[in-house]
Amino acid sequence: MEENPTLESEAWGSSRGWLAPREARGGPSLSSVLNELPSAATLRYRGPGVLPWGALEEEEENGGRSRKAFTEVTQMELQDPHPSRELPWPMQARRAHRQRNASRDQVVYGSGTKTDQWARLLRRSKEKTKEGLRSLQPWAWTLKRIGGQFGAGTESYFSLLRFLLLLNVLASVLMACMTLLPTWLGGAPPGPPSPNISSPCGSYNPHSQGLVTFATQLFNLLSGEGYLEWSPLFYGFYPPRPRLAVTYLCWAFAVGLIYLLLILHRSVSGLKQTLLAESEALTSYSHRVFSAWDFGLCGDVHVRLRQRIILYELKVELEETVVRRQAALRTLGQQARVWLVRVLLNLLVVALLAAAFYGVYWATGCTVELQEMPLVQELPLLKLGVNYLPSIFIAGVNFVLPPVFKLIAPLEGYTRSRQIVFILLRTVFLRLASLVVLLFSLWNQITCGGDSEAEDCETCGYNYKQLPCWETVLGQEMYKLLLFDLLTVLAVALLIQFPRKLLCGLCPGALGRLAGTQEFQVPDEVLGLIYAQTVVWVGSFFCPLLPLLNTVKFLLLFYLKKLTLFSTCSPAARTFRASAANFFFPLVLLLGLAISSVPLLYSIFLIPPSKLCGPFRGQSTIWAQIPESISSLPETIQNFLFFLGTQAFAVPLLLISSILMAYTVALANSYGRLISELKRQRETEAQNKVFLARRAVALTSTKPAL
Repeated sequence: MEENPTLESEAWGSSRGWLAPREARGGPSLSSVLNELPSAATLRYRGPGVLPWGALEEEEENGGRSRKAFTEVTQMELQDPHPSRELPWPMQARRAHRQRNASRDQVVYGSGTKTDQWARLLRRSKEKTKEGLRSLQPWAWTLKRIGGQFGAGTESYFSLLRFLLLLNVLASVLMACMTLLPTWLGGAPPGPPSPNISSPCGSYNPHSQGLVTFATQLFNLLSGEGYLEWSPLFYGFYPPRPRLAVTYLCWAFAVGLIYLLLILHRSVSGLKQTLLAESEALTSYSHRVFSAWDFGLCGDVHVRLRQRIILYELKVELEETVVRRQAALRTLGQQARVWLVRVLLNLLVVALLAAAFYGVYWATGCTVELQEMPLVQELPLLKLGVNYLPSIFIAGVNFVLPPVFKLIAPLEGYTRSRQIVFILLRTVFLRLASLVVLLFSLWNQITCGGDSEAEDCETCGYNYKQLPCWETVLGQEMYKLLLFDLLTVLAVALLIQFPRKLLCGLCPGALGRLAGTQEFQVPDEVLGLIYAQTVVWVGSFFCPLLPLLNTVKFLLLFYLKKLTLFSTCSPAARTFRASAANFFFPLVLLLGLAISSVPLLYSIFLIPPSKLCGPFRGQSTIWAQIPESISSLPETIQNFLFFLGTQAFAVPLLLISSILMAYTVALANSYGRLISELKRQRETEAQNKVFLARRAVALTSTKPAL
């Protein structure tokens, strides 16, 4: 019994024990016993028509008896009814399987029932449609090149930019069909109200009087005033027609629903990748080494790109493994010190955010007072600066604080992916909360601080003296934010990034390398995209052409960032996992959509519309146009639509939804428990096989007669 461990170790760990002939060891080796197991046969399998690993040596030992059996098994495997792409075979075996199925389908295509023929036709049409849509995706090769050279994290930024561009194109098409087209088909829209007409809510004259200088024209272009104020760009231009009002409101809700569905779809697909990456069984290095390669690649360029992508993924895994190992080895005192540092740093972050929000509120409140000063009215450049004061302050805060957050994140002791998440959370809170503070300040001006009995708001329900067409003013603020954000991006690229690269070429040595080394900062760039898109969501109802302007902006931004990336940036020294970005970026985008919907819904349901501009003038609220339009429909349709808003419909719908949700959660939990149990069984079976194989080798070696 004491010699068994020695024999076991020799049979298991010695290379000579693995490779020595069976007769030299006096019995079956551990390798021969393991090769007879089904799991070993699975590992050695290389597809139909290809001999398994080690088959030549076994054929020599067995006298060539397995050749005929191998041929029969190959013919049976090639008749597998599953699609070729779903089979775990090499590319050559998949092509043979596809050709065999194609020839067989041509023979039996005329046979079978019409239902089978229609099912085959529908399946082929679906596959071709998917391939066609996949081929229509713009910049597919550019994204692959970016992912191979700069990592999947940088690729996720450009993928998000392409997705947002698609959203803006859809919104622009719907806006043209549901807003612009009905406006022009209903006749030429009327001009602005005459300043001589008296109204309880004052007068409104957006056009400038007399000769307009070039400086004034430029000011109007940058601020959205003058000739742009009464144009299809803003809400006040559209005439008060009942059908146009309904289509205008339906366009806003339809676009919001499309945004929500597409972002949810992208979030769910990203969640699948995140769960796949976070699972301990699937983030192993063997998964990337043995399963990440695409054997269908053709050409040296594609091969090198794929090699770089796998290299970046392995670097991310190694970096995060080192950080997790260091965290696991911390003592209790070290853990307490780390948490104390995290608390202090978070207090610092909160103080910086509070100061930034107060500054945005102050800048927005002082804008109206500064615009009334005689000196500001006389100087067009100073007047333009005052109009852009909230935008300038928001841009300044967003330019200064994110680098501070970036310096704070490594001090907290998190992994690289977790640091990216915290930087994103703080930066997105800064950007979106700054926008919320701006909207709150505008709401305070429009509604007189929520006091409907105030002197300026008592007559019309809003501050008609300062804001005779408050919807257009809100649209102008979003227009200026969008335009200033584009100008900021252009200025940073042309005045900072490219000169740094030129300085690197002109100044050799350490100084040139220090000045020219730039990395593409994915968190800052992504948050810039989400901030710009949130501005568009807030202002698209009050500035209907804003999605179209944002489409042009994102097109320019894509090519500018691509040029900047390949011309001035180097691959990141520290990478992060793209699977977390694929889920977190759409989640933050969904948060921006939720934040933008609050002021829009508040404006639609609670704030009275302007009495001198817009398609809803004369209504108590913007939503009041919908019940008024429903009252003109037939009685049956009216009863049905009003039934949808009653408790008799809402309560059963809520109950059914709750039951379905509970069933889905229970089913998911049961599947999770089943998967865990199967994983434990798999581990147990593997351990049992190794133990039994060791015992069999040990017993055979000690007792050859058995």
